[in-house]
Amino acid sequence: MVKLNLIQIANKKQIGVHYENIARQYLLKQGLELLAQNCQFRFGELDLIMRDNKCLVFIEVRYRKNANFGEAEMTVTLNKQNKIKQAAQLWMMAQNLNIENTEFRFDVFAITGKCQKWIINAF
Repeated sequence: MVKLNLIQIANKKQIGVHYENIARQYLLKQGLELLAQNCQFRFGELDLIMRDNKCLVFIEVRYRKNANFGEAEMTVTLNKQNKIKQAAQLWMMAQNLNIENTEFRFDVFAITGKCQKWIINAF
């Protein structure tokens, strides 16, 4: 039973890495610059941190196999948004960036089945 759970966790992690790579490649082709990936904080993880011209972009990558229970972007709940915002604040502080003078936004890259959506300024 324990082995099965570890396999399931490993598979989920691999799936997450796969779809983050798809998002990263797409966004790089759109001209964004990768600054960091999978930054862990007490509040949660920042999937992708990129730069779009002078704007820092914190990107949450979400995947759903199908839309039977809603689109992937619908899984970014208010609670999840708050955790991402807290993690982003900690990341900016660690980079010695002044939050008041730094332009930043939160995007979602959602993949539902074979459909991809890049939602700019999602929250």
